[in-house]
Amino acid sequence: MSFLESGIESLIFCSPKPIKIKEIIKVFEESEKKNYDENKIKNCLSSLIDKYRDPSFPFEIIESGGGYQFLTKSQFSSINETHLKQQSKRRLSISALETLSIIAYKQPVTKSDIEKIRGVNCDYTIQKLLDKGLIVIKGKSDKVGRPLIYITSDKFMDYFGINNLDQLPTIKDFQKEENSIGDEGEA
Repeated sequence: MSFLESGIESLIFCSPKPIKIKEIIKVFEESEKKNYDENKIKNCLSSLIDKYRDPSFPFEIIESGGGYQFLTKSQFSSINETHLKQQSKRRLSISALETLSIIAYKQPVTKSDIEKIRGVNCDYTIQKLLDKGLIVIKGKSDKVGRPLIYITSDKFMDYFGINNLDQLPTIKDFQKEENSIGDEGEA
């Protein structure tokens, strides 16, 4: 497989929408300082389309909307549909995100501490976060009534793509510089 063919394959893979031949040519002109004509690109595309027709691949390259994109083959549509439904069930509500944020930044924390910050009852939300495995019970507090203490789990780290709590954004990451004039885009 040539560098051009591998490059085209990579562009199709990373493009969020069908990529057009003219876009492919433009990318190679800018990044590799090479000019490829439309026929050369079409020949590589034809070769890639043939490659992915092989039954050992679960996806194929389809011409769609004037461009090319990877799509899974139709025989895998039911398992992909099931997976996507499962993923959508895993989305977190605003209240769950707020509660999870408080736990992540203040841990170890009790339910009453969370409720003081949020100003609402958190029983349901905490239970949902426990069910999803994003938080765990670390133990019991020494406070009156011995309330449970919550911390984030390893699954929390995986869910948000971080390796440790130091990678959580800080307040500084969300604040604008006080000494700036106008928007950043203005010059």
